[in-house]
Amino acid sequence: MTKEQIIIHEDIKGTRLDKALSELTDLSRSLIQSMLKSGDILVNNESVKANYKVQTGDTITYQIREATELVAEAEDIPLDIYYEDKDVLVVNKPQGMVVHPAAGHMSGTLVNALLYHCQDLSGINGVIRPGIVHRIDKDTSGLLMVAKNDEAHVSLSSQLKNKTSDRIYLALVHGDIKHQKGTIEAPIGRAKEDRKKMAVVADGKEARTHFEVVERFGDYTLIKCQLDTGRTHQIRVHLKYIGHPLAADPKYGPKNTLNGHGQFLHASELGFEHPTTGERLHFEAPLPNIFEETLSRLREKSERDL
Repeated sequence: MTKEQIIIHEDIKGTRLDKALSELTDLSRSLIQSMLKSGDILVNNESVKANYKVQTGDTITYQIREATELVAEAEDIPLDIYYEDKDVLVVNKPQGMVVHPAAGHMSGTLVNALLYHCQDLSGINGVIRPGIVHRIDKDTSGLLMVAKNDEAHVSLSSQLKNKTSDRIYLALVHGDIKHQKGTIEAPIGRAKEDRKKMAVVADGKEARTHFEVVERFGDYTLIKCQLDTGRTHQIRVHLKYIGHPLAADPKYGPKNTLNGHGQFLHASELGFEHPTTGERLHFEAPLPNIFEETLSRLREKSERDL
């Protein structure tokens, strides 16, 4: 357990303790509030609440407990496998499945299923993310490539970094996008007002998304997106940024939207060079039922409105 100490200066006095600590340290607001409840943060050697307003000269002492290493367990969960050999596995992840274990999601993840299916996964990303080269969000469905050894992992990661792999998504968004195709190039980082969200921010990391309209429904548009970069929530953030948030997106979309099990976003196509043979592989996965049924209803409505 490590113990740290901070003395409050004039320029930050009057700020809530949890906000002050989040600005002065790398700790998140949620972790700070948890540490306050467990007595791991003291002000002048006394326990206080998160809304305590810090004063000039206050001494804040906090201790960070050693993290307990998470261990992923193998679970007999069915997998929709599109391709597998000794180096690579391609799987179609269902909507609602988390990719790898984390606090609050230690079971039922894609990694838990992969560990049951095969024991030979790359170890580059550690015991919690074996074989995981790239991720998609819990409520995003579609294709993922998995590395079964470290050599394959290095090759697949390099292809992602060098933008030589293909990742194509189908997204249903609000509104009628004016242009038939376009590119959104805007840096993405943590949202200033809500650290649990991502946003287009001046000091964010480079992010580029290409899109093309597939079908129009008046109030909604089906588009195809191709990523040049892989920032967290990139498609969801970029489409919101241009005024066309994803339908049913609980984090970035409007409340008045279509019924779904989360955002209508599907990783429909995946292409890459096989790390051993050099053969170019390409896979396509059909839309989930709820996505296809929603499009059918939108088509029927569009025809009635003509």
